[in-house]
Amino acid sequence: MYNANVPPLDVPPAVMVDDLQQMREDEQVRMKTKRAKNRRHWIKMSSKWLLSDFDLIFPFLELDIKYFDLDLPNQDATDDKVTIESAEATLKYNVAIKCATITPGWTKPICIGRHAFGDQYRATDTVIKGAGKLKLMFVAEDERKTTVIEVFNFKGAGGVALSMYNTDESIRTFAEASMNTAYQKKWPLYLSTNNTVLKKYDRRFKDIFQEVYESKWKSKFEEAGICYIGNKMCLQPQISQYTLTGFVSIGLMTPILVCLDRKTIEAEVAHGTVTRHYRVHQKGGETSTNSIASIFAWTRGLAHRAKLDDNAKLSEFTEKLEAACVATVESGKMTKDLALIIHGSKIKRVQYLKTEEFIDVVVDELKERLKRDQYLNTEEFIHPLVDGLRAKLSL
Repeated sequence: MYNANVPPLDVPPAVMVDDLQQMREDEQVRMKTKRAKNRRHWIKMSSKWLLSDFDLIFPFLELDIKYFDLDLPNQDATDDKVTIESAEATLKYNVAIKCATITPGWTKPICIGRHAFGDQYRATDTVIKGAGKLKLMFVAEDERKTTVIEVFNFKGAGGVALSMYNTDESIRTFAEASMNTAYQKKWPLYLSTNNTVLKKYDRRFKDIFQEVYESKWKSKFEEAGICYIGNKMCLQPQISQYTLTGFVSIGLMTPILVCLDRKTIEAEVAHGTVTRHYRVHQKGGETSTNSIASIFAWTRGLAHRAKLDDNAKLSEFTEKLEAACVATVESGKMTKDLALIIHGSKIKRVQYLKTEEFIDVVVDELKERLKRDQYLNTEEFIHPLVDGLRAKLSL
């Protein structure tokens, strides 16, 4: 965790959660620019490859960032403690921003094992009518001990309820079958659970799998040169992603998760949206990656911060940045994913912009809008960081 003090529009401390460990850099950015002020903490979770932070945010805003590394190895190393800490920080500071995720690349065949006993397959669900307490009760076989857990106290019209179960024997058998299959194929094995949310239910799967691996399969896996990794899955609004992928571009999707208090939010970019492009970038290839979703993750988070703090200048900045994105695309300057919608498969290179070219155009449009309203004295605007970062990242 670190504080990134970036002199522009002074914004509250943020929590940055970055799952792209190989690209993490601690940069202190100082600009001689007039910035709006906002001094509270906020949370950011992002990658810096698209450079939207450095081009479109840091030169204009002074940010106190609380950083959390959600790279999967770090989640495992901390036994998910970093995940909990980032969530607690989100509740404390009310605003979190999660940018594009780089997920591990995989080009070989995969085999997906699905556990088809218990769980939702034999769940008991019911409609609750009216107010009252929902309880879960377990009666021991000899009836000497009864455990009662209060699940929820319904108010008003009621709601719905669901009870699921599984057995240690079934989970252990699933683990044995999974590891035997992986060993026979000489493929690595990954367990996908959501034990961060289901701390006891899914954790039981993770613990039993680990026990079976350590006691029976570890030496065999090592001899075969394969590995077992028990991680958790990443929940995403899949329907929204499929819709955008089919009809427009997932690069335009910025989900906003809102807590019940209506005060705490997380603005994020859909997971895995830039992985393929990043692999091309790693090899020195040209990319045309749509950064609009990343930019709007920032603006939606900052807009909420402005609302909480009654910060008119910050709100005005977010509106101008979003308008700059829209105006850029409407002027015909866009990344390849959007250009394909207009020009189809016969698209020519001159009809779309590279990743950094698009951001540069948005920067120019934003500066014009700020200048137009006398928000920014362009003679004072110095942006030496971009060239330095691009050279460092070999863009």
